[in-house]
Amino acid sequence: MPEEPCQCPDCQRFYREHDRLIRENPSLRQQQELNWAALQSFRTLAGRVMEELQKQQEAAEAQADKAAAEPSPDLELAAGGKPAEGEPEPDALQQAMADLENINAHLFSIEALMERIFDVRVPEDVEQTFREVAGELAPDPLNADRLRLNRLLHQTPDLPDRG
Repeated sequence: MPEEPCQCPDCQRFYREHDRLIRENPSLRQQQELNWAALQSFRTLAGRVMEELQKQQEAAEAQADKAAAEPSPDLELAAGGKPAEGEPEPDALQQAMADLENINAHLFSIEALMERIFDVRVPEDVEQTFREVAGELAPDPLNADRLRLNRLLHQTPDLPDRG
């Protein structure tokens, strides 16, 4: 007996996104391109955040060096061992940078593996099978039959109340 899918908001959002990606990219080639673009965007964003964190760390170290070289009451209060508002704690910053380095290493490994996926080409009749199966896996949620079924199952009115 199949297990009932989770109904929590996060899982529901995942299911909707999953189905949308299948509907909008129903061929092998489209899925290859989609996954490659998603991987590259993840690497780009994670890499840019890593650069920003490194800049923050360098600025904090420069400020600490300056404060150590010129002790004054104002600087001691400003550099009193606590980061400015909105900046992560030094230990948290170091941990975040280490985590991002690991993420980037894993993404690089995934990229190397995914390059092999692009070597695969299938004939048009197989691509058609992909499109057919995609329609079965993720039917259009705005399809009239599906909307009617949803209304019956959830007993929702056709139109919202205008009161």
